[in-house]
Amino acid sequence: MLLPSSDLQAMIEAAQAAGAGLQQHFGQLAELAIRSKSGPADLVSIADEEAERTCRARLAKAQPAYGFLGEEGGAFGGSDDAQTWIVDPLDGTTNFLFACPLWGVNIALAREGEVVAGVTYLPAIDEMYVAEQGKGAWLNGQRIRVSQRGTLIDAVLACGIPFAGKPDHPLFAREMALLSAQVAGIRRTGACAVDMAWVAAGRWDAYWERALNAWDMAPGVILVKEAGGVATSATGSALDLHGQNVCVSNGAVHAALIETLNAALENPAA
Repeated sequence: MLLPSSDLQAMIEAAQAAGAGLQQHFGQLAELAIRSKSGPADLVSIADEEAERTCRARLAKAQPAYGFLGEEGGAFGGSDDAQTWIVDPLDGTTNFLFACPLWGVNIALAREGEVVAGVTYLPAIDEMYVAEQGKGAWLNGQRIRVSQRGTLIDAVLACGIPFAGKPDHPLFAREMALLSAQVAGIRRTGACAVDMAWVAAGRWDAYWERALNAWDMAPGVILVKEAGGVATSATGSALDLHGQNVCVSNGAVHAALIETLNAALENPAA
């Protein structure tokens, strides 16, 4: 049984509060899309900004000295520079906008640049993922672990696909050309929070994506690590939360996956 620290408990409660507000907005999407001149996009802006304010207020009440980095509001320094809350109040915005339930609230705590606690809450499917350094990874109170599949041919991978305005479309095409012939399947949920949590839970064997921010990946990093997996950059180097790319896996398929990703990166003709 997980006995969360006071910091992790504050993160759980902040995610639940933010998630409740988002879920209320999520239930109004169809109605608002019909009656609003600008459509539901305005609601998304309202919803995620409200969710971030909720998270920040609750986290600040628990630890007012900690810094804060949020997708909507940016960075705020604290008197304790070593500790920073990292928040994505609504990961999977397009899913949310299109009434797909795969979206969530991401909250992490970084200490001197290393993630030491993380929460990914998926309100629409009632999944609360939590992890704390040295205490394992948990889903709705049950311990979770990465999968045991050991070869790419048996593995199901998840990825992020660059959309309009994102870079590296040719690189992604090369990655897919090389990987699709080597694996059991490749999936894309449209939410980094979901994919990283599902690697921790053993539903996917690995996940990679480029053009990410710290708030997209931070909770997933500790979820995967505490579930027994591995988190690096997409080239296999040590993970930098601000390096804009990530690769997480069960560990067993990591080397083969990184080798293929690097082959696509280094060989434009691949």
